[in-house]
Amino acid sequence: MLFDVALIPGLAVRDELIGAAEEAAFIERAAGLDLTPFRFQGFTGKRLTTSFGWRYDFDNGRFAETEPIPGWLLPLRESAAAFAGLAQSDLVQAMVIRYGPGAGIGWHRDRPVFDQVVGISLGAPAVLNFRQRTATGFRRVKLPLPPRSAYHLTGEVRREWEHGITAHDALRFSITFRSLASLV
Repeated sequence: MLFDVALIPGLAVRDELIGAAEEAAFIERAAGLDLTPFRFQGFTGKRLTTSFGWRYDFDNGRFAETEPIPGWLLPLRESAAAFAGLAQSDLVQAMVIRYGPGAGIGWHRDRPVFDQVVGISLGAPAVLNFRQRTATGFRRVKLPLPPRSAYHLTGEVRREWEHGITAHDALRFSITFRSLASLV
């Protein structure tokens, strides 16, 4: 929330979810991971990713378990869960994303196998864009994401809005935790 007013129902925002020293430690660990280019139906994106707990393969539409969330991410998952009002065990998937200079992510909704989404922004600031289709076009909202901030998507914003990240000029990492939808 900015100025104590919800921008979109189901969207919550918190600045400084973690401190600067924690951020530096998470960035160092994330930078040391074996990240691979994001692939979507044969297209290779500019960002590098890896998933823990569960993995969704966008080339073949498969959803499967993968290696567990590593211990170094558990304190961040605990902070993310507390912010979202969830049990830590609800956040069963983690995705680490490296956005190099010029990288962003286009309009999308997280796959329906996932339910609630908690993202933590590390490194360079970014802008998280939202859009909702209306009868006459799109309703749009821009949300600045300073370093160490977090956002939580549930309800209306999760199901009825798309989101994306504007390309930016400096290195940024995102760590996103997700719960599973009850259908899985």
